Amino acid sequence: MPNPTEAKRILEAALLASREPLALSDLKRLFDDEIGPETLRRLLGELREEWRGRAVELVDLASGWRFQTKPEFQPFVERLNPEKPPRYSRAVMETLAIIAYRQPVTRGDIEDIRGVSVSAQIIQTLENRGWIDAVGHRETPGRPALYATTKTFLDDLGLRSLGELPPLEDIAQTLALEPAPAPQQTQDTALAGPAGAD
Repeated sequence: MPNPTEAKRILEAALLASREPLALSDLKRLFDDEIGPETLRRLLGELREEWRGRAVELVDLASGWRFQTKPEFQPFVERLNPEKPPRYSRAVMETLAIIAYRQPVTRGDIEDIRGVSVSAQIIQTLENRGWIDAVGHRETPGRPALYATTKTFLDDLGLRSLGELPPLEDIAQTLALEPAPAPQQTQDTALAGPAGAD
């Protein structure tokens, strides 16, 4: 069994080399299960402290541990990859919020809450992103699929559990208060004044 300093170096190398978060069970395999979960957690905590003053941090997410860029440095890193992440419609975001806070839910449940129909494309968009999954079927006529969020959803938000989500009231306010974009005014229309002013 390696000494604690060497064990931390092994953990550090594995975490930096991995593209995905690593669960404790994966990290235990690095040491042929010679190190228990309590010792691993302690070593990971020490490693997190050692990285505290750097631009990268060690975080414990729903699906495991990973190194990631601290939020304050993310805008600089994004300059290296100027591709914009996909923007999702209000309907997609409302549907995701309902699933996150009320899961497991059926498409019918979502429609009842939103007051409008939910297209299959919205559900498919969230499934393709890996944020939701069908976790079963409700025992009612038609046996509709029950949807819930995934570990990928939590990982992408930097959360360990659904309990870390902000209060539902905050989300509802954000969705309700989001202003519609103002129409762009060209220099010609600004100089001409309002339509019909002649």
